[in-house]
Amino acid sequence: MLWKIMCDKHAWRRTSSVGPSEDPDSPSLSQASQGPYTFNNRSPKRNIDGSVVGPSSSAPNLTLPKQDALSTSPRARKRASQSHYSHFRHKYMIEAAWRKGGESIIKHITPDQGVVTSLHLTDKYIVVAMDNAKIHVFNTVGEHQKTLKGHVMGVWAMVPWDDILVSGGCDRDVRVWDMKTGRSIHVLRGHTSTVRCLKMSDANTAISGSRDTTLRIWDLQSGVCKNVLVGHQASVRCLAIHGDLVISGSYDTTARVWSISEGRCLRTLTGHFSQIYAIAFDGNRCATGSLDTSVRIWDPKTGLCTAILQGHTSLVGQLQLRGDTLVTGGSDGSVRVWSLKTNSPIHRLAAHDNSVTSLQFDDNRILSGGSDGRVKVWSVETGQLVRELSQPAEAVWRVAFEEEKAVIMASRSNRTVMEVWSFSPPDDPIDRRSESPLSMPENVPPADEEEEATQFHQELGDGDATMSDI
Repeated sequence: MLWKIMCDKHAWRRTSSVGPSEDPDSPSLSQASQGPYTFNNRSPKRNIDGSVVGPSSSAPNLTLPKQDALSTSPRARKRASQSHYSHFRHKYMIEAAWRKGGESIIKHITPDQGVVTSLHLTDKYIVVAMDNAKIHVFNTVGEHQKTLKGHVMGVWAMVPWDDILVSGGCDRDVRVWDMKTGRSIHVLRGHTSTVRCLKMSDANTAISGSRDTTLRIWDLQSGVCKNVLVGHQASVRCLAIHGDLVISGSYDTTARVWSISEGRCLRTLTGHFSQIYAIAFDGNRCATGSLDTSVRIWDPKTGLCTAILQGHTSLVGQLQLRGDTLVTGGSDGSVRVWSLKTNSPIHRLAAHDNSVTSLQFDDNRILSGGSDGRVKVWSVETGQLVRELSQPAEAVWRVAFEEEKAVIMASRSNRTVMEVWSFSPPDDPIDRRSESPLSMPENVPPADEEEEATQFHQELGDGDATMSDI
C-alpha cells in the first residue's frame, strides 16, 4: 500500500489502471464479450449451381485478433504486471532525469542556414519547417526520414495529424502531404498572400489564415475550399480551435469567433490597442496576447472581456492554456504564470535576456527557449529554475517536449542544429515484489521499502518526510 499512496500523492497514476477506452492495448468491451475469436461474415464464394466453394462462411476464424496480439506483447505484459513500486520508481527516475540528468541522444546538423519557423513533436514524427521552403521529417529519435519539397518560398505554418501534414507559406499555397511516403497529396490554392497560420479541426478539415485578411476552410480529402471567412481588416496572425469553433487573431487588433460548420462569424472580440500575435482557446475561455503588452481573457459565448492581465513590458507572443493556468512569454524576456481563477500572477520569471521565442508547459514543468540562445526548465509549482538544458547557442528557434523527450531547434555556428533529449529510465526487469507481504499487515511496508520511499519523498522536495506523513 505504501507505493500506491506515494503514487497517489504525486499524482502518478499507474498506466495499467486506466479503462479500456484509455489503454490502446486493451480490447474493447464488445470484443471482450465476443471472446478471443472473430468470425468471418463475408459472403462465401459459390459455384454456378449455388454450392459453396471452400469452407462455410459460418466457420470461425481462429486467428487471434490484432488487439489480443498486442495485449500479449512483452511491453503490455510488463505494464499489466507492474507494481506500484515499479511505477513510482519509473516516474521518479523520469523526474530526476529532468532535474539533473537526461541524455542528448542525437545532434542533427543540417546543411540549412534558414530560420526554423515551426516544430512539431508527435507520436510518430519530429517535423521541422524552415524559411528556406523545406520541411524535414524525422522519426522520434531524431533520425532523418524525408525532406518534403514543393513550396517555392518560406514555410511559415504547418500542422500534423497522424501521417498527414498540412503546410503553408509565402508562396500562398496550402499543401497536404503524406509523411509516410513523402508524397504531396494536394496543392490548395486561393489565398492571395502569405499563409501565416494553420489548424486542423479533424482529420479531413484544415483552416488557414493569411495576410490577405481571410480564413479558408479546406476539405483535405477532395482538396476543395468549403468556405472563405471574410471580416478581418488586416493580416490574420494566429488561430485556435476547439470543437466547431475557431478563433482568429489579427493585426487589425480584433479577434473573431467563427463557426466552422456554418462558415460565418459569430462575434468579434474588441479591446486590444495593437496587433494580436498569440491566442489560446480551451472551449470555455480564450486568451489573446498583443503588441500592446497586455493579455486579455474572453468569454467566447458572449464576446465579453472578463479580465486584462498586465505585467509584460513588450509584445506578448507566446501563450499556452491548461485548465485554470495560463503561461505567457514576451519579447521582454519574461515568462509569467497566471491563475485564471483569480486572474492574478502566480510566478514572474526573469527567464531570458531577450525575446521568449518558444514556450511549452505541462503539469510539472515549463520549458522556455529564447533568442539569447538558452533553454530553461522551470517548476510550475514553485516557479524556480530547475536547470538549463543544453549548452547556450546563438539563438533558440523552437522547443517542444513530452514526458520523456525534448527537442530543441537552435542556431550554432550559423547552422541549424536539432538536439533530441531523452529522459527515459533504463528498462527494468518485471518487478515481482508483493505490495502487501503476507508476513506483515497490509499497511506496513518492509523496512527497506520504508527507507527507500522516504528517500524518494525527500529528494522530490517534500521536506523531511516520515511514514506518518505518507
